[in-house]
Parts: sequence; structure tokens; C-alpha cells
Amino acid sequence: HIQDPASQRLTWNKPPKSVLVIKKIRDASLLQPFKELCVYLTEENNMIVYVEKKVLEDPAIANDENFGPVKKKFCTFREDYDDISNQIDFIICLGGDGTLLYASSLFQGSVPPVMAFHLGSLGFLTPFNFENFQSQVTQVIEGNAALVLRSRLKVKVVKEHREKTTVQNGIEENGVVPASLEKEVGKQIMQYQVLNEVVVDRGPSSYLSNVDVFLDGHLITTVQGDGVIVSTPTGSTAYAAAAGASMIHPNVPAIMITPICPHSLSFRPIVVPAGVELKIMLSPDARNTAWVSFDGRKRQEICHGDSISITTSCYPLPSICFRDPVSDWFESLAQCLHWNVRKKQNNFAVEEEE
Repeated sequence: HIQDPASQRLTWNKPPKSVLVIKKIRDASLLQPFKELCVYLTEENNMIVYVEKKVLEDPAIANDENFGPVKKKFCTFREDYDDISNQIDFIICLGGDGTLLYASSLFQGSVPPVMAFHLGSLGFLTPFNFENFQSQVTQVIEGNAALVLRSRLKVKVVKEHREKTTVQNGIEENGVVPASLEKEVGKQIMQYQVLNEVVVDRGPSSYLSNVDVFLDGHLITTVQGDGVIVSTPTGSTAYAAAAGASMIHPNVPAIMITPICPHSLSFRPIVVPAGVELKIMLSPDARNTAWVSFDGRKRQEICHGDSISITTSCYPLPSICFRDPVSDWFESLAQCLHWNVRKKQNNFAVEEEE
């Protein structure tokens, strides 16, 4: 049956003990909220607080003697070095939407519930205001909150690994000095969990992007233009919306395919079921390579023979709601994108009878 979004609630099997605090770096306005939150978590709730090591390297934090005793209680980690995936009960983000995307990238498997405070520039994915953070954090710790499960994309990039070699002595049989040769020496496989979108574009080339899109093994179209966006419902209000796509509520199980400036008047964005597998490859007759990025990170070049496979991940991101999934989403549309905001039409004046 179709699940009622209102039935998704945060429940703890046992009281949470550890919390990861993600703070937007290089933003001085977040220093005081960060300190207040950490003091509240450690001293009032006896929580184990995990903080990224580079956050504590900020001089305003490192040189604050009053914050020193609190800082000594922290557990620190470094991105791409330390695995904290099994040590965190829930996450608190201080910043904008990029902070939530960064938190998602830290967990390539199961993601703890995320509570996001709006302290950035947009705030579409961050429904909480910081003024009453104590009572709001307490409600989350007590399990009194609604959830929206934001689906992610599982992406596998397979590259034909090539290395450049030169002929012995640098001279071919005909006496010509050869250019460097590329030789296939196996495949390189990389996997990513993506919350917003996978973007394939033409990069620095002045030629049209020319990539083939397959759905469950069948070629469905060739994208000729600046590129293509494959997004989750959460990502439908990001780059996809700017490229002319519809906006989809995060509870809808779907994947959206949106062309970027297609060289065709009839290429409209489409929505496909969440269970399908998409594959994107350079067309055989493509004049240039393509580039791909994942939530704006890990940007890399895609050459002939490489492939990008995309499907819905079995590890969604549980986002804690301020009110409920429906109210929060429409509030974000109104506040952040000013959706359907216009001056209302006047009614007809009632004429008095003679």
C-alpha cells in the first residue's frame, strides 16, 4: 500500500548517546551557535560529541580558553581517513543545504537521523531555526519528531584504466618517434551515495555533450546539449529545478532525468520509477569527453568506454522534520523559492442597487 508520510516517526530503541556536529567552516557567524550547542550537548545531556578535526583548528575556537574544557571532551575525526559510520546515533548540522549534503557524503552506508539548523544562505533542507535549539534538540533526543526519508542514488563509475607507455628506445620500426601510447590495464571502479544529483556535462569543451542514456539495459535516448542531470526527489528542487524540471516531494519514489540546455525543442524532463537502473556512457561518435560530479563533489572526466550506473540506494537519509514532511516542504517552497508568490487579483466591486 502507499505509505502515509505522516506515519514516519523518529523512534529510539535505546536513548541516543553520541552525536555528530557538522559546522560550516570559514563562517565566523556560526562560531557562537556551535559553542552554545556543544556546551548544551556535553554538559546538559552528557552526550558524546564528534566533531571534524579541521573545525577545531579555527583560531577563534583554538584560542578560546573558556571553550577549552568542552573541547577536551570531543571525539575528532578526519574525512576520508576515519570511519565513524557505526559510532553516531544522530547528526546535527549547522549551516546551509551544503552542510547537509556534506553530512550525507560521510556515510556511504546507513545514515543516522539528521537534524539541520538553518544558518546558511538558502536553507531548503534545513527547517530548524537556532533560537530555540535547546527545546528542539531535547525533543529529538526524546524521540518526539517526524521524519522524511530522503532517497539517495547509488552510483557506480567504471573506468577503463589506461596507462601511457613508450616504445623501447623511443623509436618505432619505421624510425618515427611515437607519441605516448595508452594501454588498457584493467578497470577502476568507484562507488558513491548521492543525495541531490549526478551531473554529466561537457566540461571545458566547446562542443555539445553527446552521451547515451540506458534504462535497464535499453537505450532510451542520446543527450546532445550541455549535459544531463539525474536527480532524486530531494534534488529536484536544486539544479534540476533551475534547468526546468518539475519539483517532486521527497516521499515520491522516483528518479528524475533532466537535460541541460538540450539541442532539441522536444526534450522534456522525465520521471522514472525508483527501482530502475540507469547507465550513462559517451556516445561512440562523441567529439569530446564528458565530466561528472556527485552532489557537486568528486568531479572527474569520463572517456570512451567508461560508464556511470545509477539506481536508488537502499540507504536513505532520515531527515528530521520541524513539523511534518508536507508542511516543511511547502514552507521551503514558499520561503526559499517564492513558489507561486504574486499579487492577488482584486475581486469585483459590489455595485449598489439603485
